Amino acid sequence: MTPSATSSAPAAGTAPRIGFAAQVDHTGVEVDAGPPSSSGLRAGTELFTAAERLGYDVGYVRTRHLQDALSSPLLFLAALGQSVQRMQLGTAVIPLRFENPGRLAEDLATADLLLGGRLRAGLGSGYSAHDAMYVEAYGQMRGERGEHVDRVLHELLALLDGQIVSTADAHVEGVEPGTPLRVQPQVPGLRSRLAYGAAGAERAAMAGSAGLGLQLATMVPDDGSGRSFESLQLDVVEAYREASRAAGYGEGHVMVSRQMIPVTGDAELERYVSLIPRERAAAPGVSGEHRSLEIGGHEAVYSQIVLDDPSVVAQALIADPVVQAADEIVLVLPFSADRTDQLRVLESFARDVVPHLLAAIVT
Repeated sequence: MTPSATSSAPAAGTAPRIGFAAQVDHTGVEVDAGPPSSSGLRAGTELFTAAERLGYDVGYVRTRHLQDALSSPLLFLAALGQSVQRMQLGTAVIPLRFENPGRLAEDLATADLLLGGRLRAGLGSGYSAHDAMYVEAYGQMRGERGEHVDRVLHELLALLDGQIVSTADAHVEGVEPGTPLRVQPQVPGLRSRLAYGAAGAERAAMAGSAGLGLQLATMVPDDGSGRSFESLQLDVVEAYREASRAAGYGEGHVMVSRQMIPVTGDAELERYVSLIPRERAAAPGVSGEHRSLEIGGHEAVYSQIVLDDPSVVAQALIADPVVQAADEIVLVLPFSADRTDQLRVLESFARDVVPHLLAAIVT
């Protein structure tokens, strides 16, 4: 599990990056015993620090608003980077429905500088079909959700590319009048390290055409064909690769996430089964792919979940054609697990699964 600078499709003998995605909470706010602090943020910092020691290449946090999970992930990652020295740090994802493109461009660039170019920010549309609850805090969308998100993304990328937004007049301190003004700071290469979380082929192709990486989750839209999750997601990968090549960005970079948890005994199996969403946890072992509704209300197919011996987990990943086609493989930790359980999963996956996985893929 060594850091990789390549953004092309995996070639023979090329090891994919190995990462994980975790939910970090800003809960447990403490104000009585000294300066304000959060036990949830401390636990998240400890988890990522331990993951770096275990050899993971990249770690991601999810973003939520009006909930307990991180609402300001870039601030957390910038602070985390002061103790996590090697591992790349990212988001999966920042929902653009809530963002101002100028402010987000400033925050992305500043965080990337503080991280020494290690930021791997994933962007996405959002996660709720019921937008009314967010209007008071985050304002109205401009048009339909898709139009609004596309506008924010287009403006964000233009700003990161150095678009001139104004010209200095006599009231701008320290700048000669007439000087072109851009959103600051400008960080060369930052745009190429961004990714987009796309579930379907159309959005994946958009990401490829824009020169962004692709983040794939454990869900894909159900096209009604009855095809397997892996078959549907392979279509998404191919749409992305094709669009990336056509736009002159080569094969791009594909990150695939899976929830496959190694367990070493009946006690662990019983404990971790309870952490899986109720409709997915009818029986221990391999829980097959699941058809249901996504958060936005559309029909979706969810990947299988594996809770089993590490060798079974490794074989399930090795047999997954989307994993075989990926540049980066990300373990999704159970979001409701406490830090002790999350750390145990990270340790077992790194020790007992990754060596077998890489030995099979890197041939």
